[in-house]
Amino acid sequence: MRNASIGVVVCIAALWGPALGRPAAQANPGQGNVNARLEALEAKEAIRTLWADYGRTLDNRDFTAFAQLFARDGEFVGGPGATAKGRDAVGALLEKLLTTNFPNSRGRNMHFYMNESIDVRGGEASAVTRGGFLVANAGNRPEISIMATYKDDFVREDGQWKFRRREVIGDIPVPRAAAQ
Repeated sequence: MRNASIGVVVCIAALWGPALGRPAAQANPGQGNVNARLEALEAKEAIRTLWADYGRTLDNRDFTAFAQLFARDGEFVGGPGATAKGRDAVGALLEKLLTTNFPNSRGRNMHFYMNESIDVRGGEASAVTRGGFLVANAGNRPEISIMATYKDDFVREDGQWKFRRREVIGDIPVPRAAAQ
């Protein structure tokens, strides 16, 4: 009888070890993988929020808040003559571009994103998205001003995801050679 009791105690300890104080890592060896997957999902959601903040701050012409979306050494590449490095320079560049190219359009435009692909690697990530910029035309109807491919590199800086580098590649209107 004594041996049977010991056997029952051993079975109970094996089955209920986690509840009896056995370390979590031993209780569930896959837990580290679950934590890494959860962190990657949280990072992806933070990056999606960063994209939304990018569009919202530009559409509202809040260039001070916009500049804070970039890392201290962040870079924006928008084509020839539209490159800046450092968050203040990036904010100043986009203020110049939007107020020159789209004067009086505050609140009457919208950035949008689609077809995202995000790759998270710890405290760094990269992504490619497609997107565009809607404006109100002379008839007060929505008009797509540009469709673009966005190539992004991100870094977690001071606990927040920031753009390390954003490259905007205009797709439509199609760049064309000058007529001869």
